[in-house]
Amino acid sequence: MGKSAMQSVVDDWIEAYQIDRDTALLDLISFFIQCSGCKGKCVVTAEMFQSKHDAEVMNKMVEELDEGSGLQYKKFLAFPWILTVTWPMDVDSGEYPLTMPGPYWKKFRSNFCEFVAVLVSHCQYSVIFDSYLMDTLISLLTELSDSRVRAFRHTCTLAAVKILSALVGVTLNLGVNIDNTQRLYEVERVKISSKRASPRVEKIERKINELQDKRHEIENMMDAIFKGVFLKRYRDVITEIRSICMEELGVWMRLYSPVFLNDSYLKYIGWMLHDKQPDVRLKCLLGLKALYSDALLASKLDLFTSRFKERMVSMTLDKDHEVAVQAMKLLTIISQSCEDVLTAEDCKHMYQFVYASHRPLAATAGEFVYKKLLCPPEQQEKEDGLSEQDERRILNAARIRTLIQFFKDSELHQHVAYLVDSLWDSAASLLKDWDFLTALLMEETSPQETGLTRAQESTVIEVLLACVRQAAEGPPQAGRGTGKKVITAKERKQQMDDCIRLTEHFIVTLPGLLKKYSEDAEKVTHFLKIPQYFHVEASDTGHFEKHLPALLTQISTVLEQHTDSGVLEAGSRTFQSLCCEDMAAHQLSTSSRDQLIDQWVYSLHKLLGDLPEEGLNLAADDEKTCHILATLKRVAAFHNAHDLSKWRLYDPVSGLLSLEVQHGGLPDQIVVHSLQCVCYAVLWQLNTSGEGVPSRERALAQRNQLRSFCEKCQRCLSHSHPAVKEQAFLSLCDVLTAHSYQLLVMEHTGAAPLLYTPDPKLQKALISFVQEHVFTGTDHENHGKATESDAGANKLDDLHRKRNLLAAYCKLIVNSVLEMSTAAEIFKHYMKYYNDFGDIIKETLSRTRQMDKIESARALVLCLQQLFLRLKQEQDSGKVCSSSIQTFSSIKELARRFSLTFGWDQIKSRESIAMIHRDGIEFVFRGFVQTGERHSPPYISYLTILSEFSSKLLRPDKKTVYSYLQRYAGEHTVNNREDCWLPLIYYRASLLATAEGEDCCSYISTDTFKQPSVANRSRSPSLRHVASDGAQTWAAAIHYLINLYIFKRTMWSFFFLLKT
Repeated sequence: MGKSAMQSVVDDWIEAYQIDRDTALLDLISFFIQCSGCKGKCVVTAEMFQSKHDAEVMNKMVEELDEGSGLQYKKFLAFPWILTVTWPMDVDSGEYPLTMPGPYWKKFRSNFCEFVAVLVSHCQYSVIFDSYLMDTLISLLTELSDSRVRAFRHTCTLAAVKILSALVGVTLNLGVNIDNTQRLYEVERVKISSKRASPRVEKIERKINELQDKRHEIENMMDAIFKGVFLKRYRDVITEIRSICMEELGVWMRLYSPVFLNDSYLKYIGWMLHDKQPDVRLKCLLGLKALYSDALLASKLDLFTSRFKERMVSMTLDKDHEVAVQAMKLLTIISQSCEDVLTAEDCKHMYQFVYASHRPLAATAGEFVYKKLLCPPEQQEKEDGLSEQDERRILNAARIRTLIQFFKDSELHQHVAYLVDSLWDSAASLLKDWDFLTALLMEETSPQETGLTRAQESTVIEVLLACVRQAAEGPPQAGRGTGKKVITAKERKQQMDDCIRLTEHFIVTLPGLLKKYSEDAEKVTHFLKIPQYFHVEASDTGHFEKHLPALLTQISTVLEQHTDSGVLEAGSRTFQSLCCEDMAAHQLSTSSRDQLIDQWVYSLHKLLGDLPEEGLNLAADDEKTCHILATLKRVAAFHNAHDLSKWRLYDPVSGLLSLEVQHGGLPDQIVVHSLQCVCYAVLWQLNTSGEGVPSRERALAQRNQLRSFCEKCQRCLSHSHPAVKEQAFLSLCDVLTAHSYQLLVMEHTGAAPLLYTPDPKLQKALISFVQEHVFTGTDHENHGKATESDAGANKLDDLHRKRNLLAAYCKLIVNSVLEMSTAAEIFKHYMKYYNDFGDIIKETLSRTRQMDKIESARALVLCLQQLFLRLKQEQDSGKVCSSSIQTFSSIKELARRFSLTFGWDQIKSRESIAMIHRDGIEFVFRGFVQTGERHSPPYISYLTILSEFSSKLLRPDKKTVYSYLQRYAGEHTVNNREDCWLPLIYYRASLLATAEGEDCCSYISTDTFKQPSVANRSRSPSLRHVASDGAQTWAAAIHYLINLYIFKRTMWSFFFLLKT
């Protein structure tokens, strides 16, 4: 409904009301009832109220349920009527127009609110003051807003508070009329001295009194609604109703501050800042934002600010992100409008949010930091002799120094990119001032001037690189993304303009920066990353090609000067970006790169030419060793990002590895970088051969090359230096994973048998390496030691290294390079190392299940059985179990975690779960001979572990598994209730449980499960009595066992009941 149509409807109703107000008013009452969702089901009847002192009628003002008819009714006084509203019970179902989803009902809500406002607005000059319409309407809404029916309570509360908001508008109009009339009265009083306007003054006085009486009457109406509706509903159990009340209260305070903006009303907002629901807290914050944004209103909030400031500061830590963001915005406004309200401790608390993972919160905190610390001060008098550009440079220098100091004080020196991202929306003009930032780094200061220190220069360079990345790629940073952001056309154009500006600027200034800081490897590394964000296509090609040679020359000089891995990797990636075929200067960049590599390869061949004759004396020649190591570092760094196959580096470097494998004695770093270089050569070869089907000769040559490389790496796995072993392991995993894709392509071709597959000895060496270098030490010890000293950072790096090793090995399993059964060795550590590697192991389990559900389940079974056998062997030996042996309870918990990974879809995992039970039963009763003797199988305790998977069986499958169990257990064990058969009893109970959610799978949780002696098997007379009673049926026995599980939860209560 359009606004004009709604106004027409309201005008028509007012005309009908003036003709027959009772009928029109009943129509309006029915309208509010139907808007609650009755849709004709409710009946409204009215009877005239005869006497105000009729006690019998007053006793009928109730809301009750007529069970006979199934109807609910509410009878209440809406003077001069007694209204009775009758509705069916299903109206209170929770679904009514205000809660229905979809755009249609959203529009209904807005139209309903607009109708109430238009109704009051159009009645303000006519029937609103007739002491009939508003009294009846307020009585109706007050009574129904107190109903037990949610639909009535919600709808009528919304209508009531919207009426109050509309009445505020009426009051404001009356106030304007009173002020205008008062000014007219003052003018007329001046004329009284001439005795010309005395009757007119009296008329104006009567009009003023009439307007004041109307305003007083409107205020009485507002007071009635506030006390009758708001005070009862602002703490309603329904979140939406509380939100409505808080939202409208903020509107009343902002529009009609003389009445509502005082501590008597502000306390409700302060109290509801502690509401449990985020939507209510959000409405309170939005209302306060509007109040504090107005300087005149903010001056009246001093007492409220002092009382609730602590709560508002703490809400920046709210678990709801939107509430935290609005709390931060509110405090930002408070810091600007109310000086000295936020203490230094409060500001320090808010500063830390620039590093928050939620970007809107971090951006809001960045705005707070910018306005508090970096915002330029008010314009002062211009100093003599300084131009506007000089003043701007001085101001920006001061702001940059403040930013550097803020970053230093935060003590989070690896989060520069997140700080820049937080400040990007508010301080972009400063952060994108490339001219100033580069000029600040390039300027030469005299001894008398105080320039940037080395630490400050490093921070400025980090900020500069982060700003370049932010301008080229845009937010968000890694870890701050809330989903794929859709970039608007305006943002895309702005990003393109920034890329063009930084490209045209740094192609000129970057050579000078590289030359000035060429001695500092860390600073040079940052500068070398800047060309990776160039956007050459959109910039001036001629300008770019003109200055590119100088940049390439300086990059080459830096790469010849440094051997730091960071510098070499950054230079390699930069050349990869510049040598892209789509780049305008592709040929020039490629030529410069090839010239560098030619020099390095020539030098490497020359250094390695006489190496076989020197043999093991290489380590003694320090100068030659340094040259070989530096060259290998450069070649390996570039081979990682560039295909250097045409330089044929595999043979000379592989020969170096052969020398190490045969004789040893090479320096560790040379071996590490040789492994890297050969690995990259093999990977590029696999990448090239994967583009088509290779010939037989090429396939044979490739297989021999892979076998030779894998043998060398396998020998290096036993090297004395950890770095060599880890690099050999990673090289093996990378090459075998890449080769698996080629196996997949060649699977249906004749060349498939010619491809390389790892032998069992190599597979065993890989898993042994993982066990020795990844799963070392307990998870608890790792975390405990990391918090004891400053070695926490080293522990974190060590954990990251181990995660990389484990992920590389798991890729071999997922890509079918290794047998899926080898995953059992990884699954064993799922619980023990859950905090460190739980996500990797869980993802491996999920991927293997997608590949082959049955084989993945067999890997789980193998894992549990191996752990069980190892524990049983350790206990049977009589020794105390070492810390590396998992206890029985931990194995049982591991089985429970495995069962949870199958999810709720029992149909999908039906075959896997059935196979787990079948293999488990066969494992327990393997070699068990059914005889008259009552000796239990040695592995019967494994059934307790197996019972953790019973809840995942379908009911028909439980019967099938139970039958399969009976075939192995034998009939003579059916009535056996001795202690040694308790695991079998529990397992049967878990299979025969039919109640929903009933799962008898957690009986035994002790860490020992020794078989009871024959002498102790004669106890439990009550159980033996149950077993010997021939008249008792199997159903009764199972029922007894289920009750036994429920009431004998712990082992202590279990033995207590046995004795009784």
